[in-house]
Amino acid sequence: MTTIDPKILAKAQSWLNSNIDEESKKEIQALLDAPDKTELIDSFYRDLEFGTGGLRGIMGVGSNRMNVYTVAMATQGLANYLLDCFPNEEIKVAITHDCRINNTLFADTTANVFTANGIKVKYFRELRPTPMLSFAIRYFECKSGVMVTASHNPKEYNGYKAYWDDGGQVVAPHDKNIIDEVQKITSMDDVKWNKNDALIEYIEEDFDLIYLNEVKKLSLSPNEIMLQKDMPLVFSPIHGASGKMVPAALKVFGFENIHIVKEQAEPDGTFPTVIYPNPEEAEALNMALELGKKVNAELVLACDPDGDRYAACIPDDKGGFELLNGNQTGALLTYYLLNKWREYGRLTGKEFMVNTIVTTELIDEICKGFGVTCYSVLTGFKNIAEVIRNLEGQKQFIGGGEESYGYLVGDFVRDKDGVSACAMVSEIVAYYKTKGKSIRDILAEIYMQYGFYKESLISVTKKGKDGAEQIQALMAGFRSNKPSEMNGIKVVKVVDVKESKVYDLVNGTEAVLEMDKSNVIQFYLEDGSKISARPSGTEPKIKYYFSVNETLPNREAYEAVAASLDNKIEGLKQYFQ
Repeated sequence: MTTIDPKILAKAQSWLNSNIDEESKKEIQALLDAPDKTELIDSFYRDLEFGTGGLRGIMGVGSNRMNVYTVAMATQGLANYLLDCFPNEEIKVAITHDCRINNTLFADTTANVFTANGIKVKYFRELRPTPMLSFAIRYFECKSGVMVTASHNPKEYNGYKAYWDDGGQVVAPHDKNIIDEVQKITSMDDVKWNKNDALIEYIEEDFDLIYLNEVKKLSLSPNEIMLQKDMPLVFSPIHGASGKMVPAALKVFGFENIHIVKEQAEPDGTFPTVIYPNPEEAEALNMALELGKKVNAELVLACDPDGDRYAACIPDDKGGFELLNGNQTGALLTYYLLNKWREYGRLTGKEFMVNTIVTTELIDEICKGFGVTCYSVLTGFKNIAEVIRNLEGQKQFIGGGEESYGYLVGDFVRDKDGVSACAMVSEIVAYYKTKGKSIRDILAEIYMQYGFYKESLISVTKKGKDGAEQIQALMAGFRSNKPSEMNGIKVVKVVDVKESKVYDLVNGTEAVLEMDKSNVIQFYLEDGSKISARPSGTEPKIKYYFSVNETLPNREAYEAVAASLDNKIEGLKQYFQ
């Protein structure tokens, strides 16, 4: 029989005795009565916490689940913090959601609790993608915002992204302070439930045009688009919130031959046509690729359910399509933007870009080639937004992103923007097509100038409390017993972001790392390879990021060098499997 921590039982009992609905009470009692207590433990062993993506978890009853009560408690904590931060000021908060199950329920709950606290709500009438929520916060001068979404997680999940007044997700100290406020709520009775509908103002469809007008300003090659306006493009929202906005963005850029995957066009939180609604997974793109073949598409695009991440597939030389990874599209965007900014004389020395520590260093090399500063920050787009905010008025942000298919061009949005990224990648294809070049040609051009970089990722998911503890033990092992080699390649440096240390294993020295702490450890190898290990902040998962590079002497050597890099990555993966 499973031994249960008395604190877990006490928390479950407190929920059972609280003022929650009868159906939830029945579910809790069933968990208490069940012979197998695993679900009970997983549901109550902790409170959901804000990680790099905010609040996120499996839907169900319990303190470690997404339900109206955890949503209400998080909202009450956020409301208390807002009232404390902005005393005697009018406080407005923007809210929207994507397509997920219970999203309207959770968004309504969020709005109701805010208004019960006297806070005004700018509520999108219909579901809209995350970047529009970020833009709305700044446009309507809100103090905060909430996006109800679980991004690209499986259908059992939902989540809650909290934003601050700059349109970026909350960062320290706000994230921790909000959690502190949530933890002060000891019962459901501490939540203010008496909504005030008079404090809700709906954001209507005309706001779409305001956002799209800003997207249109990003275009740098309108003449080339005009020449390629009939270029076939395929797009899938994968049942998510971007189904209206991406085609609209493509149209304002000037593209006219846009094909939507009809089977995935309507919002549906059950995601019936895919295993995971994640554009990083090739399986999620099958229908889009089939349509791409039928219409002879020059580019196949897709977004995740909340429209902040995007994927791009280009024709290969075998009659099919190649899925570009986030590092490749990030490098393409960086190279294109910097070339166009230089062409227009807009590089003055005060421009900058931003990426994350697990994103390809190819982007850093491209920026160096153009004399543009590229800041490297911790994983999570909120950290990119923080740099933009800190440098506002001093330097001009061009673009930036992270390897997980997230990119931002311009600064009117302060989060990943899959909508504008889809439009910009389409522009890149059109621009180089007028020059007689394919995207594969441009990638080779980049690799010959700055080095041939290849990246890969392993994501290992554990389950529940035991899984979280296994991952903690794994990271502790890396720290206490640093490897001296991997796949026969000498480890020369270890960067421990959590401990703020840089270990030079060749000279046996240590140095202080000037960066915010995060549970990340990176291994630098003698041949230039880099491996990063990072547990997820929102679920029991650990990710291993692999980056290798070689010199590409000429275009003809592309396939051989690519195969060599693939073999090197596969060899390194064996160490972690």
